[in-house]
Amino acid sequence: MELKFQENFLWGAATSGPQTEGRFKKQHDNVFDYDFDHYQERFWGGIGPDTASNFFNDFREDIKLMKAAGLKSIRTSIQWSRLIDDLEKNTVNEKAVDFYNAVINEFIAQGIRPMINLNHFDLPVELLKTYGGWESPHVVDLYAGFAAKCFAEFSDRVSDWFTFNEPMVVVECAYLLGFHYPDIVDGKKAVQVAYHLQLASSLAIEQYRKINKNPEGRIGIILNLTPSYPAAEKIEDLKAAEMADLWQNRLFLDASIKGEFPEELVSLLQEENVLWQSEAEDLKRIKENKVDLLGVNYYHPSRVQEPEYSSDSLAQDWRPDKYYASFNKRGVRMNADRGWEIHPQTIYEIAKRIQEDYGNISWFISENGMGVENEEHFKDEEGQIQDDYRIIFTTEHLFWLHKAIQEGSNCFGYHVWTPIDCWSWRNSYKNRYGLISLNIHTQVKTLKKSAYWYKNLTDSSLLQVPDSILEKYNQ
Repeated sequence: MELKFQENFLWGAATSGPQTEGRFKKQHDNVFDYDFDHYQERFWGGIGPDTASNFFNDFREDIKLMKAAGLKSIRTSIQWSRLIDDLEKNTVNEKAVDFYNAVINEFIAQGIRPMINLNHFDLPVELLKTYGGWESPHVVDLYAGFAAKCFAEFSDRVSDWFTFNEPMVVVECAYLLGFHYPDIVDGKKAVQVAYHLQLASSLAIEQYRKINKNPEGRIGIILNLTPSYPAAEKIEDLKAAEMADLWQNRLFLDASIKGEFPEELVSLLQEENVLWQSEAEDLKRIKENKVDLLGVNYYHPSRVQEPEYSSDSLAQDWRPDKYYASFNKRGVRMNADRGWEIHPQTIYEIAKRIQEDYGNISWFISENGMGVENEEHFKDEEGQIQDDYRIIFTTEHLFWLHKAIQEGSNCFGYHVWTPIDCWSWRNSYKNRYGLISLNIHTQVKTLKKSAYWYKNLTDSSLLQVPDSILEKYNQ
């Protein structure tokens, strides 16, 4: 079967500054730079962000490779820790401005649309050490000032802006689960951080409305959405799924698109005595500064069941997962290397939910991909990585996305994660996601089989769906 996507469908890929550029000539360390410098044993293979994929030095050649892989757009990010010299005064580093101007201009010259995100988890560590990072309203104001500088310098050529990538990852990984520095496990702090991240997003949007130089410009946020499936249809599991959705998805979805936090969540946090500290004026600014578009990162669903203990157990620290527990369903398809379930149907459900519950806002898949270990094992005799698994993964997800678009979902694009194998927080280079492979020792980059396949797709907007996939989904 051949599926046709609309002519103006935006095909691309996503990456970020801190995962590609390397630390060359940066003025400040971000939290991951600091983490690696002090705790290298936490990082896979002892590999940190110092070089990453050397985009700082190789960006012109890298962008040529991205064009060869058929990319029509790239979502990347500007590093706060690179652009700003004085973090308190928000003065810019002119050499950093020159670098980002050169990158943006090169993308445009190569016919690739640059889409710019302002924060990809990379908080300057000085602001964490001095103020407590996102626990502090002062840091929120400093971020809004950084955003204003970006809009002033680059919005004449950049039409698509995003305030944050996956703010819930900052909340959960840094303040609940101990996966990201500063490795805090404190539910009340996590709630306050979530509020401040949303406020920071809204204040950045407020600055954008004042400064933007592009009549076609728009600004949004990138959210990682993980729909929750109950383990069974019993009321306890259904309630668990509802609570997981409220925290993991609706917190930022509702505030960003509707301008208000979910009433059920606010009431719950009040009852638990962990509700964020807020000002009436701040809530007004959140309400007035909603997003123009939404980016959705989707990798896997969430499966939950009722928690082991009652949520009203005594002397229990507050955490969102007191209301639900993870459920490992047997027999599901897995990306075993990453430990994530492969469930393409969920991308359809996300699309329908945005269509029906969020005003059918303009949106796109801003990340979707498959990370695999030891990809060199899949090289052919000529040295090309034969990543057919990535082609199948992408085809299946696009099959379900196309179905939603045909039913009226206002989705305008699809971005794979990622163009070139990139450095990934404490996982470093454990799992490779790129259309383009990277030898981290030589910095030689080569197109994988999936890159040629993707170019054929993006040039034609025609998706060839094998009979095996159609049979799998009973079409």
